[in-house]
Amino acid sequence: QVQVVESGGGLVQAGGSLRLSCAASGRAFSTYIMGWFRQAPGKEREFVATISRSGGSTDYAESVKGRFTISRDNAKNTVYLQMNSLKPEDTAVYYCAADVPWVVTKGYDYWGQGTQVTVSS
Repeated sequence: QVQVVESGGGLVQAGGSLRLSCAASGRAFSTYIMGWFRQAPGKEREFVATISRSGGSTDYAESVKGRFTISRDNAKNTVYLQMNSLKPEDTAVYYCAADVPWVVTKGYDYWGQGTQVTVSS
C-alpha cells in the first residue's frame, strides 16, 4: 500500500503563486510515475501534469502549460507542483496520484485526499 499526502493548498489572489507538495510512502518511490489532477466544483476530475520516474519527462494539460511546473525529489519521496500566474479558473481541489509498477491495471493506483486551491479575482 502506498500513502499519498498532498499539502500546500490555500487562498491566493489572481496572478499569484503556490507550490503544492505531495509525499508518497514506500522505498520504491523512484519507480512511481506521479501525477497531479484537479476537480473544480460541479466538474469532473481532470489531468493537470505528470512526471516520469526519473523526472526527465513531464507532460501538462494545455490549460496550465507555461504556468505550472511539476518536479520531483526522489531522495525525499516528494513531487511538487509549482503554480504561477494563477487564475480564478484554477480554483479546485488538487489531487496527487501514484502509478506503481506492481499494479497491472492502467492508470494511477493510489490517490491522496486532495488539497484545496482557491484563486480570488
